[in-house]
Amino acid sequence: MIDRLILASASPARLQTLQRAGVAVSVRVPGVDESAVSAPRTADLVASLARLKAEAVERSLAGEGDHALVGCDSLLDLDGEPIGKPGSPDAAASLWRRLRGRSGTLFTGHHVIVVREGVSWARTATAATVVHFAELTDPEIDAYVATGEPAEVAGAFTIDGYGAPFVRGVEGDHHNVVGISVPLLRDLLAEAGVPWPSLWR
Repeated sequence: MIDRLILASASPARLQTLQRAGVAVSVRVPGVDESAVSAPRTADLVASLARLKAEAVERSLAGEGDHALVGCDSLLDLDGEPIGKPGSPDAAASLWRRLRGRSGTLFTGHHVIVVREGVSWARTATAATVVHFAELTDPEIDAYVATGEPAEVAGAFTIDGYGAPFVRGVEGDHHNVVGISVPLLRDLLAEAGVPWPSLWR
């Protein structure tokens, strides 16, 4: 019986989301070169990156018996442009001057692999959530950037941290904005014959 989920991601937010949902989860960080992946659309790009991460971890699990794992990747789409982690305070501030008062779509790719009795099952799916941003003032942008948070997260914002008051609303699964769509993950695991309650601690 599969009673634990392996998360192929280094994201603390994804781990905490699963733990808060009662899931028994362990982490295996994939060592992959994300810069080598390209795709014509943001939704396709996150799906490819999620699969790359999951498959990298799966290779390291060879011979470990029955298991379920999920790899994820998130990017904000603004005007058709995929936006990841800005990487610097200046880039984060510049991005926020584009985001304020507007809406973007946060895409998260999910690649699930379930191995049971030597048989492997895999699916990729993408969740999309529209995010409506507040009309920030320049001093608010500067103060937010000074926290260090926006430079290190996809799309330069969080919904569960310093950035929470700057998100006016979302259309879709709010968990997806944190980095993993729990309802979508439940559906994928159910398709593989892994009932969600079996993963509860």
